[in-house]
Amino acid sequence: MNKRSMLDGGRMQAKLFRRMIRRNKKRLQINQPPLNASPVFFANSFPKSGTHLLTQILKGFTQIGPAVESGLPAIVTFDGKTGRQRSEDEILNDLKKLLPGDIAYGHLHAFPDVVNFLSQISFATYFILRDPRDVAVSHVHYITEMEPNHAHHHYYREVLDDFDQRLQASIEGIPPGKSRAALPNIIQRFEPYLGWLNQPEILTLHFEDLVSKQKETLGIIFDHALQHNFTPTCNREQAISILSKSINPQRSPTFRSGKIGAWQSCFKETHKQVFKDIAGNLLVQLDYEDNLDW
Repeated sequence: MNKRSMLDGGRMQAKLFRRMIRRNKKRLQINQPPLNASPVFFANSFPKSGTHLLTQILKGFTQIGPAVESGLPAIVTFDGKTGRQRSEDEILNDLKKLLPGDIAYGHLHAFPDVVNFLSQISFATYFILRDPRDVAVSHVHYITEMEPNHAHHHYYREVLDDFDQRLQASIEGIPPGKSRAALPNIIQRFEPYLGWLNQPEILTLHFEDLVSKQKETLGIIFDHALQHNFTPTCNREQAISILSKSINPQRSPTFRSGKIGAWQSCFKETHKQVFKDIAGNLLVQLDYEDNLDW
């Protein structure tokens, strides 16, 4: 075992120990329903689609019933530092570490066995997506300004000259050999997530609804938890109020603006045409446009 693996293993053991302490504290709270009867709360998302907003909301469940922050790392399809795609078995092993009442998150492709695992009644699974054009803009800022250890940071920061070139790269991808890791184009990155849509046991959310129709959407999030055997210690109205107060975008380490439609001030005609050529009817499929005339 190399030094990095030993360090990673030690960090994981520390996180698991701290989770055990949090779970024990929860069990000792007076009039608290049994923690082991609760579902696992899992926030899945396409990257840069409101992951931290959704996880903040789910953490609000710790104040309204038997739920705890797992404190475990994001469960992801791609290793952020190397760009390596992790196997389905690796992902399932991570998911199996989650315990009833845990709140966790990740960026997971819709592999059949992973979909089936997260569709169990013992999981309250949420999948959040965002307008892919806003995702592309957010992707540029994240890689260039916020994550120096990202596999594409050097390429975006040192090789590409300006924002326009970086946005182009986030849409059309990076060919193998030009960066530490290749980057698929926008449709290639979205397609593996489309299998989460229309899954009866998975609640699909739009980032935009959490901004423009917040109270209604929080109610839907709460109801989904009830359908998966969560037992609240307060009524629905109180619960929605608590979930709303748990939102604090400035606490997100990757939060920048959280705006809806920011792409409109960033996309030039060349970006629009490249996006249409590559993504086809993706925006129509995701209910962001009625046709390609945008």
